[in-house]
Amino acid sequence: MGEEPEIPSDVRFVVGQERQEVFAHRCLLACRCNFFQRLLGPELGPGLPSPVVLSTVPAEAFLAVLEFLYTNSVKLHRHSVLEVLTAALEYGLEELRELCLEFVVKVLDVELVCEALQVAVTFGLGPLQERCIAFIEAHSQEALRTRGFLELSAPALLPLLRSDKLCVDEAELVLAARSWARVGAAVLERPVAEVAAPVVQELRLALLAPAELSALEEQNRQEPLIPVRKRGTDSDLLSTVGNGAGEAAQGLRGEGALRDTTMTGLPLQVEQIVEAWKCHALRRGDAARGARCRRRRGTLPREHHRFLDLPFK
Repeated sequence: MGEEPEIPSDVRFVVGQERQEVFAHRCLLACRCNFFQRLLGPELGPGLPSPVVLSTVPAEAFLAVLEFLYTNSVKLHRHSVLEVLTAALEYGLEELRELCLEFVVKVLDVELVCEALQVAVTFGLGPLQERCIAFIEAHSQEALRTRGFLELSAPALLPLLRSDKLCVDEAELVLAARSWARVGAAVLERPVAEVAAPVVQELRLALLAPAELSALEEQNRQEPLIPVRKRGTDSDLLSTVGNGAGEAAQGLRGEGALRDTTMTGLPLQVEQIVEAWKCHALRRGDAARGARCRRRRGTLPREHHRFLDLPFK
């Protein structure tokens, strides 16, 4: 018995930025996937079909989707699994989604974890998000140096900065946050401070030593990262510390360190930094309104930490 004749394809896709042509069978895709049923609609009769353009999905990921639809199995690769997972989520392919999630967890490493975290946050994949955060907590310094970290969205970065279990010191975390904001500012064409605003409030500046805080203030004047707020005078600033601690804070920081001005001469208060100075002045971790003084797993010890009322557990 001879071979059965091959059924000719009747739908043509143009896929990805490379605009690769991919041919398939309308009936099979429509039967296997509601997304394609809606996308392709009814058959249009004989003749060469107009191409269906799918420019946002990479060709390799789309071919993996077709492999799954045709064979009910798929060969996944570390470098493209997140793109296949994204396509599976967008096309409503639950079985393929589960195969991708299992594979991601199996191959998760420092280079992949931040990209996986971004996908998890974007699509609300809670278990994958928890797995990624736990991995980053255990490999914090390495993960913070990856390209994937710099490309995280603010909603994806926030749960990391809120974690007590990061194995990294706060000074290094501040530097990482600044690098992240610089990349976002270049991509979005917005000021660094504006990009950083949603996340820098989670930095625990009270963990920094006085010399580190002073250096951060100076850098913040040159390249704003920590949001600023207008105030009237230095005496107004000192009064926010209260109970004589303002004078102590002034002594810690040096003469005139509380003053910062714009081109109009209006003093500015870097509220978050002032609250950190307040912890130093009062020698109490719970003294500063809004200050975050809890030590992380990777926080290096400093002399003033013995005064903090909220030790790491």
